[in-house]
Amino acid sequence: MLAIHAENLTRTFGPVTAVDQLNLTVEKGEIFGLVGPDGSGKTTLMRLFSGILRPTSGEARILGHPVTREAERLKERIGYMAQRFALYGDLTVLENIHFYADLYEVPRKERLPRIERLLAFSNLAPFQDRMSQYLSGGMKQKLGLACALVHTPEVLFLDEPTNGVDPVSRRDFWRILYDLLQEGVTILISTAYLDEAERCHRVGLMYQGRLLSVGSPREVKDLMRGELWEVRCPQKMRALEVLKNLPGVKGAGIFGDRIHVLLEEGGMAKGDMERGLKESGNEILSLRKIPPTLEDVFIATVPEEK
Repeated sequence: MLAIHAENLTRTFGPVTAVDQLNLTVEKGEIFGLVGPDGSGKTTLMRLFSGILRPTSGEARILGHPVTREAERLKERIGYMAQRFALYGDLTVLENIHFYADLYEVPRKERLPRIERLLAFSNLAPFQDRMSQYLSGGMKQKLGLACALVHTPEVLFLDEPTNGVDPVSRRDFWRILYDLLQEGVTILISTAYLDEAERCHRVGLMYQGRLLSVGSPREVKDLMRGELWEVRCPQKMRALEVLKNLPGVKGAGIFGDRIHVLLEEGGMAKGDMERGLKESGNEILSLRKIPPTLEDVFIATVPEEK
């Protein structure tokens, strides 16, 4: 059975179409990553799936149940962690979890062992008596996840849960997610970090309310047409302008201290780039062909969809 099924799902806000006739399926036990810039519709889609918003048209089904007609029935089977999860700063870690257990009407006899397990699961047990306002960013995110899991959901929606979190806390957060997968929980996660999307079973590149492509990270990267080259020059901005204007260049952009250049298939060769850069007075530190990342694919795809 599918965990998530969207068919022609659409949501408008006045003249703005936030989600545009979106079709998506997510299998049970899968971790699916939504990738896209701010304003692409990721948060709206999460809210449609969790029953917070009603669609303008189309339908979403979670675990076989239509969200619009059975939102209350589904509440016990899904968990939703918003970008700014509503923790209460003047409550301790333990009190926040108990508060969400009350909201989800978790039976008292089941609550204690479940909370003890969540505290151990998230490594929050040593901090259970600390006020949540004094937690680090990563610990707040793990507390938010514990609150979203207190009723043992089957499907978990996470809206950019690691945004602004340090790399170590991000790693710990993903370790918890992988542990959840082992227990059969289905996870739909949106992320601004393309390296995180690489950890998902499948990803969807989302832009202006639509999915540009869906597949495993490898399948999505294989959709990229052309050759990708990495160039290092001391004056990278000047080199970038030269590369953008060379014939056969589909696109070029800055990636840290390097420039990624996408060439048309069967187009110009390495020698043409070397010649163009040298003739314009640019020193070349390195020039090599590289495999594309999801970020390369996304940046290359978006202009074609405008």
